[in-house]
Amino acid sequence: MSAGSVRVEIEGAVAIVTLARAAKLNALTTVMLEQLEAAAARLEREDAVRVVLLTGEGEKAFCAGADIADWGALDPLAFGRRWVWEGHRIFDRIARLRQPVIAALNGIAFGGGLELAAAADLRVAEEHARVALPETRIGIVPGWSGTQRLVRRAGPSAVKRLLFTGEPVDAAEALRLGLVDFVCGKGQSLERARALAATIAERAPVAVQIGKQLVNVAEGEEGPAALEALAGALAATTEDAKEGVAAFRAKRPPEYRGR
Repeated sequence: MSAGSVRVEIEGAVAIVTLARAAKLNALTTVMLEQLEAAAARLEREDAVRVVLLTGEGEKAFCAGADIADWGALDPLAFGRRWVWEGHRIFDRIARLRQPVIAALNGIAFGGGLELAAAADLRVAEEHARVALPETRIGIVPGWSGTQRLVRRAGPSAVKRLLFTGEPVDAAEALRLGLVDFVCGKGQSLERARALAATIAERAPVAVQIGKQLVNVAEGEEGPAALEALAGALAATTEDAKEGVAAFRAKRPPEYRGR
C-alpha cells in the first residue's frame, strides 16, 4: 500500500512491531502513525506481553523519517497542530508503554525514525546502520522529541552535533555517542533484540515494569502519571481498600483499620 502499514505479531511474551513500507525505507505516513498508536493501545492491554520489539521491514532502513509527501503541503498551523502534535503524542505513548521496548535498527534511522528509536528503552543497531537528524537541511527542526527525549537519552552534545550538521553518523559512532546501546552484524539486529527480550522476559514482570516507570520519572518522562499509577496500585493492595469497596457494595459505613 502506498500509505504503508504497521504489523504487530505476538510470540509468547514478546511482541514485534514492524514498520512495513520497505520500498519507501519505512518512511512514516499519517496512516502508519495511526497504526502505531493503535498498536501501543493494544499492547498496553496485553498482559502476557513482557517485551516489545520495534523494527523496520527490509535490509536498508529502520525508518527514513516522516514522509514529506504527507506533511510537505500542510500550512504552518496544520503542520504544527496535526503533524507535529499528533506524532509527538503517539511517540510519547510508545515511550510510556509499561513493557520495555527495544528498537532493532536494521538500517538507517533518520529524523522521525531516530526519534521513534529514542522512544524505545534500548536500541540495537546493525553495523551498517546510520542515524541522523537532517531536518535543518530542509529548513525545519525535529518535531517528535528529537530535541527533548533524544537529549535525555544521549546528552546535548551528541544531539547538537546531529542537529547542527544534519549529517549522519555510523553505528560505531552512534554507540560512542550514546545514541544506541548495542551494535551487531548486518541482519542480526532482530536476533540480538530477541535475545535481550528473552532475558528480560525471564525477570519478574511487575518489578521490571515498575523499575521502568521509576527510571522514566527520574529522566522526566512521565512524572505525574507514573506517581499516581504506583500510588494507586499500592493503595489498592490495602485492607482498607478492600473494606471500602465491600462497604460501598453493601451500602454500609466502612470500618477502616489503617492497614
